[in-house]
Amino acid sequence: MVEFWRWKEYRWTAPDADWKNAGIISCGIDVGSVSSQAVIMTDGNLYAYSNMRTGSNSPDSARRALDWALEGTGLKQENMHFIVGTGYGRINIPFANKAITEIACHARGANFMYGPTVRTVLDMGGQDCKAIRCDEKGKVTAFLMNDKCAAGTGRGMEVFADLLQVHIEEVGDLSFKVDKEPPPVSSTCVVFAKSEASALLRKGVPKNEVLAAYCSAMAHRIFSLLERLGVEKDFGITGGISKNRGVVDRLTKELGITSLTPRYDPQVAGGVGAALFAKSLVEKQRAGQVAR
Repeated sequence: MVEFWRWKEYRWTAPDADWKNAGIISCGIDVGSVSSQAVIMTDGNLYAYSNMRTGSNSPDSARRALDWALEGTGLKQENMHFIVGTGYGRINIPFANKAITEIACHARGANFMYGPTVRTVLDMGGQDCKAIRCDEKGKVTAFLMNDKCAAGTGRGMEVFADLLQVHIEEVGDLSFKVDKEPPPVSSTCVVFAKSEASALLRKGVPKNEVLAAYCSAMAHRIFSLLERLGVEKDFGITGGISKNRGVVDRLTKELGITSLTPRYDPQVAGGVGAALFAKSLVEKQRAGQVAR
């Protein structure tokens, strides 16, 4: 049976990098409602990461993500100087030294991925969307969050991919194969939006038009959230939905601005921010020991 909602899981290790030469090995683990990422940094540089689906158990999801990121590197957990947990399941990572909110971590991670000019960050996650403003160091100055329903999130997109039997990684491109933009679906709840989409399909509306209507609705709901916060340039997007151009291109068109291009995979931004916080905490510990 084809699982249309299932996106690719993957891992990455920096070529030619040697963790044994690092002064600080830090780790960030982002256990989200839909996906989990483990990010390892050596002296503030990206060394390895994994991205996989979150299971029913947060501690197990964190462990599996970390084990996969470490695979083939020779690096072990005991070689790490500090681990920070973040995300939906951050308080349920037993081997993390500290938990930090995903809002702070995504802002810090976006600063690393997009550079110090980024001022507005949109984190489009599995179950909620967060609009974040930050300074040149990636410190949060303001934020708004929309977590009332999954209709504007990654989970909502999974539901639609399954309903329409279109692979989730093809949704964005297919949604633009229309002669003109259809009206967006009106429902703000994913359950009712699904019913609305089913009704359109029964009327003979093509799948690509239904997808266009849903992507348009998602983009507009996210636009409303950003509008309430106030968008300052430069603008960057993190989270899994950042890879869906069906939503992103419609959103940036409505905003009238272009999103920056990330240096790394924007889906691991939360884990990157957590790893950077971990590095800073090690530096503070060492500075305190020297002062004494």
